[in-house]
Amino acid sequence: MILPVINEIFGEHYTGNEKIIFSQNEHFLNQQNGNEQERITDSSFRIIGNTEKKYHLECQSSTDSSLLIRFFEYGTQIALDDGEVCGSLLKVSFPHSAVLFLRDTNNTTDTLTIEIATPGGTVRYNIPALKIKKYTVQQIFEKRLLFLIPFHIFAYENHFEEYNNHTEQLNQLKQTYETIKNSLEDLLTQGQIDEYTKCTIIDMSNKVLEHIAKKYATLKKGVKDIMGGKILEYEAKTIRNAGITEGEEKGIRSLTEVCQELGSPLIDTIEKVAVKFGLDEETSRKKVLMYWKN
Repeated sequence: MILPVINEIFGEHYTGNEKIIFSQNEHFLNQQNGNEQERITDSSFRIIGNTEKKYHLECQSSTDSSLLIRFFEYGTQIALDDGEVCGSLLKVSFPHSAVLFLRDTNNTTDTLTIEIATPGGTVRYNIPALKIKKYTVQQIFEKRLLFLIPFHIFAYENHFEEYNNHTEQLNQLKQTYETIKNSLEDLLTQGQIDEYTKCTIIDMSNKVLEHIAKKYATLKKGVKDIMGGKILEYEAKTIRNAGITEGEEKGIRSLTEVCQELGSPLIDTIEKVAVKFGLDEETSRKKVLMYWKN
């Protein structure tokens, strides 16, 4: 699901046949006092097709003064991770970086820029920004930007009070999420996504909703009744049956890969696999780590 997002941001033309290799999200940055500080990036990976390119994406609720500094720190460390010393020459390649803004205003920039003054000259590179709120449900499905679905609720954040207190407005929001759910079902029927992908998108959507709308019980219940409540039993049975018919290992591998592609933390993925396949935590951890790409 990440390839259409990369195509949208960078104007690439990836088809889905490329190989994606996720890098470790933990990086240790060297400090001036000699100590190391651990920093976790949202997503760092490389795409291998006709050429090989490195990418680094960050989700950001809003812009802040430290954002560019973090991008430079992460980019430098990612470049050093794959750096190559050839005699007296150090060769490093910075990743193509982008920020996904969950919230934006009229003052939110479309492009961030880093400028580095070196003894050999000045280097500048841009970091494009994707503003999630600007995409309608129709555009998300037309462009196959399914990665954005869990964050689509941010587009309605300024009207949470109205949705929570007025049935008519809430029904309009529920219709929107009915469209999302039905569109996912259509993609499943057409074979363009699998059951694991659909269920993971819905699960991530519910988690984001739980966090962002925690003060709005009526709104949460209304959306969850559409996206989650009616499919929980079906979801569990479908995934378990898929594990039985296709082999439990294949099911665990598929679910692990989808969770990682969506940026789900390792610990959450271990918990999800344990619940879906009836495993204890230690067994689930061992199996997930078999397929988790570092």
